Amino acid sequence: MQAKRIIPCLDVDDGRVVKGIKFKGIQDAGDPVELARRYNDDGADELTFLDIGASYKSRATLLEVVRRVAAEVFIPLCVGGGIRTVDDMREAMNAGADKVSVCTSALQNPQLLSEMARAYGSQCVVLSIDAKRCAFRSEFSPCENSMQSIRPRWNAYSHGGRTDTGIDAVQWAIQAVELGAGEILLNSIDADGTGAGYDLELTAAILEAAPVPVIASGGAGDLDQIANVLLSTGVDAAGADAALVASLLHFGKTTIREIKKHAESKGVCVRW
Repeated sequence: MQAKRIIPCLDVDDGRVVKGIKFKGIQDAGDPVELARRYNDDGADELTFLDIGASYKSRATLLEVVRRVAAEVFIPLCVGGGIRTVDDMREAMNAGADKVSVCTSALQNPQLLSEMARAYGSQCVVLSIDAKRCAFRSEFSPCENSMQSIRPRWNAYSHGGRTDTGIDAVQWAIQAVELGAGEILLNSIDADGTGAGYDLELTAAILEAAPVPVIASGGAGDLDQIANVLLSTGVDAAGADAALVASLLHFGKTTIREIKKHAESKGVCVRW
């Protein structure tokens, strides 16, 4: 059984880690280098840095943070936010990133995924999808006397969850993998920061559609919820390949080791 990953997420703005609820109500959560060192020592499998400012100035600040962190920790680093070109990707990789995450820039220019994959390989290209449940679509079976099936729909949002692109998130995931994305970071806007649990239905839909690792993000409120999204997202579903965790860790409600110990007790294969 493949081991599942626990990945702390550091949303960085002006050199500080911040956290909000549903991408709003941002509050300070600490120094990124200090937090990264703590999570590395506690057994995190990877670290994700997201520049929520996504301006040229904030990206330069983030890259300096990545350089400082890369000199001290020994786990893979993923950097995202404001990366619009292969040159931006190169800067992040040179600063110490092992892979980069793109969201808005890929929605605006899908071919960027192919360019990045050609330059560094698909394993270094992470598609970040900020998805929000927006409507339902009706489907009818051609079989006689069949009942109408109602399926949820999630749209992909850009610009830090502020702009509804109108693009179906599941279809976007399929297209992005075909273009070169080697992993998907799936952020539920509806669940983000709420502590109500990951959106299992959304996660299951992306897992079914995309043949690449999927990192579940948004909504972790307790240890059971983290174990559940890794173990199963529904009937016959294998669960996400990794869980992104932020608030629970930043505000001292749990630790990486506690998360892994609990997940393992529930039957999840984790790395030690």
